[in-house]
Amino acid sequence: MTDDGVRPEPARMALIDHVGPWDAAFLYVTAAMVALCGPVMLGFAVFTGADVMVMGVVFTVVFVPVGLGFWGNAIAEREQNRRLDAVGVPATAEITDLTCFDWDGEASGVEVGLRVSGPGLRTFEATWRRTHHPALRVGRRLAAVVDPSGGRFRVEL
Repeated sequence: MTDDGVRPEPARMALIDHVGPWDAAFLYVTAAMVALCGPVMLGFAVFTGADVMVMGVVFTVVFVPVGLGFWGNAIAEREQNRRLDAVGVPATAEITDLTCFDWDGEASGVEVGLRVSGPGLRTFEATWRRTHHPALRVGRRLAAVVDPSGGRFRVEL
């Protein structure tokens, strides 16, 4: 509480997905395949005389930036996970709410309400959208890691 009796709002915290070595390898391979599909098709058209030149150009223009974006996202996620591993503070995330929702009407998921607390940390609440998991239930406590200075946290399930 401040002097005027108003409780300050906690800082926004961003939930980070755990990206291990195998996850990162999958992300990098996927990004490389997406980025290279256009140039490979273009090279195939040039060297074999196949009638896919226009598709190769379109795929190159569209998918090279998409693949590079995937690659950059994988690098950022790995960096954030390394930072959490290095300076993260152990915490507990209690599930306070579970709400089902639909992603674009095709796949369903669950929005998990979390209350994250730990020694030396200010308790905060966050939401986590993910696929259904049988271990998720209200009242369950999950291990978490929080980077208070970086405004990021990760929940281990």
